[in-house]
Amino acid sequence: MKLEICSFSGYKIYPSRGRVFIRGDSKTFRFLSSKTNSLFDQDKNPRKIAWTRLYRKVHRKGIKEETSKKRTRRAVKYNRAVVGVSWEAINARRNEKTDVRAAARAEAVAKAKEQRKAEAAKKKAERASAPSATTQKFSKQQARGAAVKPKPTSR
Repeated sequence: MKLEICSFSGYKIYPSRGRVFIRGDSKTFRFLSSKTNSLFDQDKNPRKIAWTRLYRKVHRKGIKEETSKKRTRRAVKYNRAVVGVSWEAINARRNEKTDVRAAARAEAVAKAKEQRKAEAAKKKAERASAPSATTQKFSKQQARGAAVKPKPTSR
């Protein structure tokens, strides 16, 4: 006695029961009853119909607890150093008091300001020492050979 499986519901079909539908591409579908045949013809999804085997499998109904329980691995935390900084230095920074950290930040800001001022002064000195252009200034058009416009005298 050969038992078939229903293509829609997943239940067993005993001999002399059910229907067979052969699609145009020669794929055969076996149905337990006219109910499953009708639902298949309506393009219903067996995963959304509560009494089918597929629904029960997708929604994990009737699964034994022993097989469904899965061990979860706990993530182990490691304290690692970042490239260029040792773990001791990171820990020392973490354990610093806030006022010490604020003072260090203020000192760094002051140092950066001084550096910027020094760079600005250096640039100013370079500009002053560079020979200034005592000759007449030209626009780009004049430099390319355009005719010089006479300055208006009426104003």
